Amino acid sequence: MARSVANPHDIDNLLAGYRAARAQQALFDPRGGTVSRYDEFVDAAGNVRPAWAELAECVGERGRDGLEQLRAVVRDLVDNDGITYTPLGANGEADTNGDGTPVPWQLDALPLLVSAQDWDTLETGLVQRSQLLDAILADLYGPCRSVTGGVLPPQLLFAHPGYVRAARGIEVPGRHQLFMHACDISRAADGTFRVNADWTQAPSGAGYALADRRVVAHAIPDLYERIAPRPASPWAQALRLALIDVAPESAHEPMVVVLSPGTHSETAFDQAYLASVLGFPLVESADLVVRDGQLWMRSLGTLKRVDVLLRRVDADYADPLDLRADSRLGVVGLVEVLRRGAVTVVNTLGSGILESPGLLRFLPELAKALVGETPLLETAPVYWGGINAERSHILSKMSSLLLKPVTGGETIVAPMLSAKQRDELAARIEADPWQWIGQELPEFSSAPANFSRVGLTSASVGMRLFTVAQRGGYAPLIGGLGYLLATGNAAYKGKTIAAKDIWVRTPTRVTAERIPTSAPAQLPAMTPSPTRAVSSPRVLSDLFWMGRYAERAENMARLLTVTRERYHEFHYRQDSHGSECVPVLLSALGRITGADDGADDDAHEMVATAQSTLWSLTVDRRRPGSLAESVERLAVAARAVRDQLSNDTWMVLAAVERAVLHRGRALPESQNEGEAYLVTAHAETLAGMLALAGVAAESVVRDVGWTMMDIGKRIERGLALTALMSATLTSVRSPGAEQTVIESTLVACESSVIYRRRNLGVFTVSAVADLVLLDPDNPRSLVYQFERLRTDLKALPGSSGSSRPERLVDEIGTRLRRVDPADLDDVTDGRRAALADLLDGVHADLRELAKVITATHLSLPGGMQPLWGPDHRREMP
Repeated sequence: MARSVANPHDIDNLLAGYRAARAQQALFDPRGGTVSRYDEFVDAAGNVRPAWAELAECVGERGRDGLEQLRAVVRDLVDNDGITYTPLGANGEADTNGDGTPVPWQLDALPLLVSAQDWDTLETGLVQRSQLLDAILADLYGPCRSVTGGVLPPQLLFAHPGYVRAARGIEVPGRHQLFMHACDISRAADGTFRVNADWTQAPSGAGYALADRRVVAHAIPDLYERIAPRPASPWAQALRLALIDVAPESAHEPMVVVLSPGTHSETAFDQAYLASVLGFPLVESADLVVRDGQLWMRSLGTLKRVDVLLRRVDADYADPLDLRADSRLGVVGLVEVLRRGAVTVVNTLGSGILESPGLLRFLPELAKALVGETPLLETAPVYWGGINAERSHILSKMSSLLLKPVTGGETIVAPMLSAKQRDELAARIEADPWQWIGQELPEFSSAPANFSRVGLTSASVGMRLFTVAQRGGYAPLIGGLGYLLATGNAAYKGKTIAAKDIWVRTPTRVTAERIPTSAPAQLPAMTPSPTRAVSSPRVLSDLFWMGRYAERAENMARLLTVTRERYHEFHYRQDSHGSECVPVLLSALGRITGADDGADDDAHEMVATAQSTLWSLTVDRRRPGSLAESVERLAVAARAVRDQLSNDTWMVLAAVERAVLHRGRALPESQNEGEAYLVTAHAETLAGMLALAGVAAESVVRDVGWTMMDIGKRIERGLALTALMSATLTSVRSPGAEQTVIESTLVACESSVIYRRRNLGVFTVSAVADLVLLDPDNPRSLVYQFERLRTDLKALPGSSGSSRPERLVDEIGTRLRRVDPADLDDVTDGRRAALADLLDGVHADLRELAKVITATHLSLPGGMQPLWGPDHRREMP
């Protein structure tokens, strides 16, 4: 199909609008006027730069409506992939969007284009900078020639919190001590690239960069095909091989894990997505233990040795024994294992010293002294208060500088201070001048953005680029994480409003690219991963609860649907016998959720408040057992094991969250609107949970994680089934009411169709019990759930056939097999006592089974107590 050509008139309108937006969004310059900035999109004459020609045509073809549609597509893709970010509040704790969930990732729909020539400059400078920082890191924790030779003032080393004394003498196997490096770069007004910050502690953003490429490429496939940017995916393979390559020599089949602070971490998605791409387990401190001088990962009753740990926890928190005693994020004894050389931690402990602003001031001198080179990527001019002339410059030009304490702490944007605050800061600097660094304000270039609702606009942009150590040097991520900066002085503090995918142009069209890497020599071409059968009790627990909450949401959506339909069917026919089913179903909802229906079993009162009850049980996430609570907890459990789940899973979950959690925040303006919402929420939740069950059945490997998720599902289905039948079928009612109640119960159990085929026109409790409780061929029956539980428990590692969970399942199964369905229809004093006793007994046994499985398979080993006390909750300090 021929490609349409943009109308030149549309391009002219595009450029006119872009220039106007650029003029309005200029940064304020404390030195007077506005900042003169480099424009990535157009040159000084106002013509579109060659690298951006296809994008200009694409935007011109789409027009304002097309750009609005493109923004919506990107938002949907971000939601479907579950890309989130958890900003930290003022107290350092997770600041969510108010409902306990992370906020959606903000991604601009238009990529940031980099020409082939510009990328050559960036890549050369970035690789050289990584090599330079590597040499500095090796020196600072080794011979320390830079300090003893007078190049680096010692106070700038020892006063910075990134320097970890316990890490001295610890070395990473191989040629490089700096494993992974991230660098924030922007373009100055003269077109040169400048470094604004180096990230070496636990660099974040690579996972976001890879996820952004996936979203933007899917959102604008026509532009992606026309530009054909260099691929970013080979870098993930380079990172994977590099992690295997740094394992200790004693590791024949290295096990690699990614250590995360947990789901409350600011960049939890970034960590989980990167672990998923790499194929390595994402672990938390509770998953690891040090024994016999080695690091181990707990794996369902056994321990697996860990050889390499990709650290996403700050060094201070990595070991509460040798470092911060109040840490709940690290592993007790990790430093000692490092000293023994029994594990490799990357980035190595102490690498955070390379983020010191004091080190940035002396980087040119260090480069010359250690490697005999001059940095190819410059930084904005930096001044140190410990040198008299530079201190005078800081004090005289304070209103146009960034002030950074060398002892750690937040950057101060001096232009944002009042005159009184600047005077107070000047006094602090004069009192301890060596503790302060002054840096010229960073400069940012402009680029087109489609993030605002007004359409195409201009925004200040920056880039975070990444490298990973290889045997022969450093391999860069082709592209990286671009970002749009906030307007005004907030940009100088690094505040961003959205991410931006970076597309690197090539002189000729390419479809694939490989970063030159070499696999570790000791590994054959087809080596089974040592992590193949590993799952920690924490991961299995989250999967267990995923199964339970998914089944709970499905059962609740189905029962709410039946109750709502029966309410509308009999709302104006309350004198009919069938209307008795409405309070029965409402009572069942209250019993299943454990919530107080507020009516003391008064049938008329229950019917009168039915609509508010249905609304509350659908949208109130604080109401125990509600649909919203189940969906929300399902999402929380899923995020905790994101690295275990496919993208299809997130597409399903995102749709359900939108239907139940997001749309249900506002009260409906009318009764009809509220009813329409309930219909949509119930239907979309049910469809989503069925789709999730299909993904689990057809797309998930039957490993121990899947088995534990299925165990949770079977237990929850049995609990819901016994609670529902106990609330609806144990009491005897009039024939008309009995038939309606039985029909409703069968629908809620997803067994009405097969019941009609087997029992034409007859509705009896004994026939229902035979199908829903005792039929081993009915996937919804109680007996079937125990057969699956027996199979699942037998498949767990270490199964003996006589463990307590297995014995309990066998006892319940034997009890069910001895039941005669006809006996369950016997009535005593208006109640089916035999049926009630059976249902209540099995329900209690299922609860006991869940407790036993949790205690035997999903708990941490007994007798262990962290240094901070008996509290095992995983929280950010």
